[in-house]
Amino acid sequence: MSGAGSQNRPTKNERRDAAREKARVLREQQKRRDRRNRVLLQGGIVLGALAIVAVVAVIIVTSIKPAGPVPTAAKNDGFTVSAGLQLVGAPATASTPTPSATDPAAPAEPAPAETPAATETPAADGVAISVYQDFLCPYCGQFETTNAEQVKGWLEAGAATYTVHPLATLSNLSLGTQYSLRASNAAACVAEYSPNDFFSFNTALFENQPKENTEGLTDAELKSIAKGVISGGEKKINACIDDGTYKSWVKDSTDRARSGPLPGTDVAKVEGTPTILVNGKQYTGSLTDAEQFAAFVLAVSSESYSTGTPTPGASESPVTNG
Repeated sequence: MSGAGSQNRPTKNERRDAAREKARVLREQQKRRDRRNRVLLQGGIVLGALAIVAVVAVIIVTSIKPAGPVPTAAKNDGFTVSAGLQLVGAPATASTPTPSATDPAAPAEPAPAETPAATETPAADGVAISVYQDFLCPYCGQFETTNAEQVKGWLEAGAATYTVHPLATLSNLSLGTQYSLRASNAAACVAEYSPNDFFSFNTALFENQPKENTEGLTDAELKSIAKGVISGGEKKINACIDDGTYKSWVKDSTDRARSGPLPGTDVAKVEGTPTILVNGKQYTGSLTDAEQFAAFVLAVSSESYSTGTPTPGASESPVTNG
């Protein structure tokens, strides 16, 4: 029996060959696993790269999306009101107020050469007043309601220009309605379709200014305020407000004001509203003292006049800088 059992056991060579075969099979299996893992790894890398390319493509497409329309009269992201409350650069087809019946064709009178009273009119050459504002900003409201009448007087006399930069810095303070953005868009709509009523609409918005952390005025209320001051273009203005035509421009101009630089001034950027500039110099005085603001305007105006080189009249002597 033991002899038969010995004959059934694999010989040494057979055991060696079996071990080699098993090792070969294991090697082949490992090679197949390695190849599979390499394919999966390479596929994962390719898929990852494609995903990155897709994300980058989305970012690029989003960043280069075409800019929204820009109001015709907007220059350096602002609307400039000049003599007689006329909006500079207004569209040629826009409606204009009816001229005075007493002198319908008369041009605007130049500013007087005499130095006026400190609380009335700036010096003869006039001044450029610029205000970066948000229609929800309570401090902007204080400045506007305090100074609207005297600024209007300067404009009607042709003694100043007044540039309004409507921003949307407080859109997150109107319970999700983005009132700041909608109000600035509405102002741009009036500037486009009833431009010479822009100053009146700007004043009316602050007269009806809502409080922060409320929903603000509805679009219907904005349209109603516009209807009360405009001289034409009501249907186009209403459609412009409903469509939010200039919202993209308001957002972009707000970003530019916040990042700077601001044109015509050493003030780097808007860090708060209102940011008030007179001939490029920032006013940091009281927002509720009309006389203090008038004194600042007159001081800057006189400084600009005395350091400039205006052409003198026939009976005037040249100004000597010294």
